[in-house]
Amino acid sequence: MLYGHLFPAYREYAELTDEARVDWLRRDRWISLPQAEAALYHLEDLVIYPPRGRMPCLLLFGSTGMGKTEIVSRFSKLHAPQFDTKAGLSRMPVLLVQMPPEPAEDQFYTELLTALNCVELSSLSVRSMRAEARHLLAEVETKVLVLDEIDKMLAGTPRQQRLFLNTIRFLTNDLKVPIVCAGTEDARMAVLTDPNLADRFGAFELMPWCNDHALRQLLASFSGLLPLRRLSRLDTVEARQRLLALTQGVTGRIFRLIEAAAVAAIRDGREMLDAASFDAKDVTLPLVSMYASAGKRKAIGRAIL
Repeated sequence: MLYGHLFPAYREYAELTDEARVDWLRRDRWISLPQAEAALYHLEDLVIYPPRGRMPCLLLFGSTGMGKTEIVSRFSKLHAPQFDTKAGLSRMPVLLVQMPPEPAEDQFYTELLTALNCVELSSLSVRSMRAEARHLLAEVETKVLVLDEIDKMLAGTPRQQRLFLNTIRFLTNDLKVPIVCAGTEDARMAVLTDPNLADRFGAFELMPWCNDHALRQLLASFSGLLPLRRLSRLDTVEARQRLLALTQGVTGRIFRLIEAAAVAAIRDGREMLDAASFDAKDVTLPLVSMYASAGKRKAIGRAIL
C-alpha cells in the first residue's frame, strides 16, 4: 500500500509537491491531546451550568506554550455565534476576549465590546461602556465569558489589579455567567490575591509532557499524520529523550520542533524523522532548544577537557 505508514485520511498529502507539503505543515490545525480534551470537558460543563447566586469559574493555567490560547479558541469555535432570524440578532454562547495590555477598566470594556462587534467606542465613558456591555452580554445570551492572557493584569499597578478583579466579580455576579481566565502561573497567584473571587475559581493546570505513554502516543500520531513518504522512527527512547531535552516538555516547542524537522526532511529528501533529525544542521530550533543544545555542547567540551 502506497504510504501505508500514514493514517488513511493523510495519505493524499504525501503525494503533494514539496512546497505544498511544507505549506500544509505550517498551517494551524487542531490536534486532539489528552490534556486539551480534559480541559475542554471542564469548559463544556460550564456552558450548561444553570444560573445561581455564585457562579463557578475556571482558571486554565500553565507555562507559556502549553496551548492555553489554542484550547480557549477551540472552545469558542465549538460555540460559534449563530444568527437568530426571528430575533434578528446573533447568539454568542461563548465570548472570547483578549486582555488589554494593562488592566485599565476602559481598555477592558473596549476589548469586551469589540468582541461583541461594537464600533464607535471612542466617545463612550467607562460608565456607558459598562452599561452597554451588560446589556449586550444579556441580549446575545452569553453563557461563558472567556478572558485570555489574564496574566497581563500584572502589568498594572496594585490598585488597577484590584479594580480589575472587582470587575470580574461584578460581571459574574451581575450576569450570572461563569468566567474562564487563561494565563500563566502568575495569573493563578494574581487571582489568589482576592480571596472572595479565588473561592469561586476551579483550577486546571496544563502540565509539561514527560517520558511516558502519553508522549509515546503523541509521537506515534505524528508518524501517522506528517506528510513524509517514509516511516518515521520517533517512538524510540533516544528520540523521546532528545525531544524532551530540547523542549522541556512544552507543547508549543514540541510542535515547532517537529514542524521544523519535518520541513527539513522534505527539503533534503530524507522523508522521515528520528532522533538524529532534531540535530540536523538545517533545522531551525526554537530559541530555548538552541540554548539547551549549546549547554549540552559546553558540558561535553568540559568533560573532554
